[in-house]
Amino acid sequence: MTTQGLDRPAAGARPSSDFAPLAERIKSLGLLDRRRSHYAVSMTVNLMALTAVGVGMVLLGDSWWQLALAAAAAVFGTRSGFFGHDAGHQQIARSHKVNRVLGLLHGDLLLGMSYGWWTHKHNRHHANPNHEDKDPDLSTGVFVWSPDQSAARRTRFGTWAAAHQHLFFFPVLMLEGLHLKVASWRSLPQRAPRDRWVEAPLLALHLAGYLTLVFLAMPVGVGLAFIAVHQALLGLHLGSSFAPNHKGMPMPRPGERWDFLRKQVLTSRNVRGGALTDFMLGGLNYQVEHHLFPSMPRPNLRLAQPVVRDYCAEIGVPYTETGLVESYAIGLRHLRDVSS
Repeated sequence: MTTQGLDRPAAGARPSSDFAPLAERIKSLGLLDRRRSHYAVSMTVNLMALTAVGVGMVLLGDSWWQLALAAAAAVFGTRSGFFGHDAGHQQIARSHKVNRVLGLLHGDLLLGMSYGWWTHKHNRHHANPNHEDKDPDLSTGVFVWSPDQSAARRTRFGTWAAAHQHLFFFPVLMLEGLHLKVASWRSLPQRAPRDRWVEAPLLALHLAGYLTLVFLAMPVGVGLAFIAVHQALLGLHLGSSFAPNHKGMPMPRPGERWDFLRKQVLTSRNVRGGALTDFMLGGLNYQVEHHLFPSMPRPNLRLAQPVVRDYCAEIGVPYTETGLVESYAIGLRHLRDVSS
């Protein structure tokens, strides 16, 4: 693991040619080529798993074992979110139209989250990762991400919440799934009519189908418990998949100009692990590679990892990777330190 925040590019440094040799190596290895067969199989398996969960809900009926299916629904629902993410980055198909259709199906219909709204927000994050003023993932809300944001808290409760935010970070993530869905609906009036009239019916169909399945399959009490567990685990799973990637990494200061490679590498952190870690984090634990090559098919990220790591060592750019638990610990320490 490298140091956190100590290795920064010199102010005004712009070695813009450093990325080109790496891009040539990656392209020559075929790692930017589409993996259509992989995605076709993976999406089909995930859809079958979600269908099996729905059938299981109907067969179980009035049983508290439904909560186990709620957990399974959260896992496979998150997979749908990963496919929507990949479609937004144009990873799956060569055609923008096909990627958009896949994104709408997996984001709006299966997950209940606006594909268009989230993709726009996520692309802004990729353009300026960990930049306090430009990265929407660092906007002030429940959490503060810098000393300046912490100091801006004026109320006694706001100050107390900032000082203790590291303690309730994971509990709050349980609301992330609901937050993304509410934000999706709230974004619709600001969207272009073409997008609004496509996504609104899909979001409505998801909500109607979800509530109908739950309350036809089980009594109201069990159904409400199912929804609570499902949405909490969905939010926790989604949030925990993205949380280790940037929190606690260097944040560009106003006026600093980093070239593309350093902007992406220095602000990102990989998470080491085996097949289970790759599955639960969707392969996005190879975050450095994903930020350098956002259109690279997600299954290729782990293949690109040793190439990128070795190249960063060649040119002297710090490359950060940690274990999963350590990555969360770094993020929580950052949340604690920015308000201390």
